[in-house]
Amino acid sequence: MAMAEDVEQFVARHGLTKPTLIGHSMGAKTAMTVALRSPGLLDKLVAVDNAPIDATLKNDFARYVQGMRKIEEAHVKRQSEADEILKHYEDSLPIRQFLLTNLVRDASSTFLKFRLPLRILAAALDNMGDFPFKDPDVARFEGPALFIRGTKSHYIADDVIPVIGRFFPRFELRDIEAGHWVISESPEAFRKAVVEFLQEPA
Repeated sequence: MAMAEDVEQFVARHGLTKPTLIGHSMGAKTAMTVALRSPGLLDKLVAVDNAPIDATLKNDFARYVQGMRKIEEAHVKRQSEADEILKHYEDSLPIRQFLLTNLVRDASSTFLKFRLPLRILAAALDNMGDFPFKDPDVARFEGPALFIRGTKSHYIADDVIPVIGRFFPRFELRDIEAGHWVISESPEAFRKAVVEFLQEPA
């Protein structure tokens, strides 16, 4: 809920009128939560490879955090050094590149470190797959919603599609040939799906 509140405050502070929220993974759950908490705030919703249910995260995430910790412990100075370490934890170059976008030079040293505090991220993993809304009869977003699913991912299984329809009755589902990291793995297919959706009348 806290991340949804942050987004709502950002929208209010910047005077945004009826924005479209696009979120991937945990960002998708955050965007869905905003839509259900404040349905009049948004024009449209795009949720990428996640569903409005409680779900257990794949062990990939714990492995990524472990690799990211190894990078910080190694006191790397170049992204290429970090990538060499991360190769032991993830084979896919697009996924490694995505994870390394969070790697920045620490102003207080010559070493690279991750923007987000890895200790806090690691501690939050067990609850990161939770979704705060349980009853579609209590909260519903009636605006247009696009759900994008990676065909090689398990986060939007066929059996949860009816639940999506109850929370988001005007939803569309687009399948993209990709794993969970849809945007990194199939950027053009993702862009095309989103642009087509945004060009549809509300």
